[in-house]
Amino acid sequence: MTLQEQLCVSLRANLTENILPFWLNRMADPAGGFFGRMDGNNRLHPAAPRGAILNARILWSFSAAYRQLRDPQYLAAATSAYEYLRDHFIDREEGGVYWSVGADGTPLDTKKQSYAIGFAIYGLSEYVRATSSPEALALARELFGVLEKNARDEASRGGGYIEAFNRDWSEISDMRLSEKDANEKKTMNTHLHILEPYTNLYRVWPAPELKEAIIDLLRIFLDVMLDRRTFHLGLFFDENWVRHDGNISYGHDIEASWLLLEAAQVLNAAPGAGEDPRLRPLLEKTLADCRAIANAALEGRSDKGYMIYERFADGRLDADRHWWVQAEDVVGLVYLFRFHHVLPALDKAWNSWQWIDRNLVDRARGEWFWSIREDGKINRDDDKAGFWKCPYHNSRMCLEVLSALDCDL
Repeated sequence: MTLQEQLCVSLRANLTENILPFWLNRMADPAGGFFGRMDGNNRLHPAAPRGAILNARILWSFSAAYRQLRDPQYLAAATSAYEYLRDHFIDREEGGVYWSVGADGTPLDTKKQSYAIGFAIYGLSEYVRATSSPEALALARELFGVLEKNARDEASRGGGYIEAFNRDWSEISDMRLSEKDANEKKTMNTHLHILEPYTNLYRVWPAPELKEAIIDLLRIFLDVMLDRRTFHLGLFFDENWVRHDGNISYGHDIEASWLLLEAAQVLNAAPGAGEDPRLRPLLEKTLADCRAIANAALEGRSDKGYMIYERFADGRLDADRHWWVQAEDVVGLVYLFRFHHVLPALDKAWNSWQWIDRNLVDRARGEWFWSIREDGKINRDDDKAGFWKCPYHNSRMCLEVLSALDCDL
């Protein structure tokens, strides 16, 4: 069996025997949707609030798994997540999605975070790819319109999207996604996860206005956020794209290295793409820049197979090995192998996956641990499942690699 075949077999097994069964058997709420939290010691918290990001990522994960693997239990889970998002998270009065709802499905935190709306579009568009649901497509298009109308910044230099608003789309004082983030109006993370759903939506709805939004997002990444001295991406900016940080996020860099390329590839693969003279040069530029971004990100990767989390502006390191960073490392390496023809990258991808399999995968209780500490101990302080810990980065890793390597599904 070749190394490529070993990777395909091993990732499919982890997806279908470890990741997805955990969410089906331990996190699905018999009353509908999915529970909001299981802590790092595997204790379920059924009364915990339910986040829009968690629900939208579950919707994407099971929709994508069904689309590629055609297992009917994945379709049932995707439909449950879709109906819960539709019935409980969509704000029918003001537009967009609530940040969180209670365990009973009633609105809890009603702020509008562009990041969360992006993930709702991502999940809905993947459900459309899996089921051809006209209702889900209508909702995804509606949320696209909401973001473009309310969050797209036409007034400030350089455009882009404002981070967050109150429920009625008025200005909000605290725009942060989480406590560790800077309170800035524009961030790389949010723009990356607006580009990602817009790219996916374009696969099922190749509208001219959506294409222009994707092209503009690629421009922002490559011409504004990218530091061409280092090929790392800036993280936090004001409304005029003045950078207000000096940190390096290795996980976001490696994730961006393949998501940006995917966006340019999808634009160029759409019907009639050859009639737009901008698209081929954009693909070539994106291809070259993404290789450089990936190589810069690999500064944070150890030869042992793991990638550390972050380097601060003062040179200090956050050397925890977070689950999502390791998953993105594998995908980025496979993209280097498949689309940039860097042949040793496949060996590194296998090495990274082997580290994940030995250290992060919870064989006894399912899913992956949040992280491995710098001292090698399992991090049980953070959730096994919750607001941020979802079957997204790791299931997406498996599905992206299976697709990129043309594995026999």
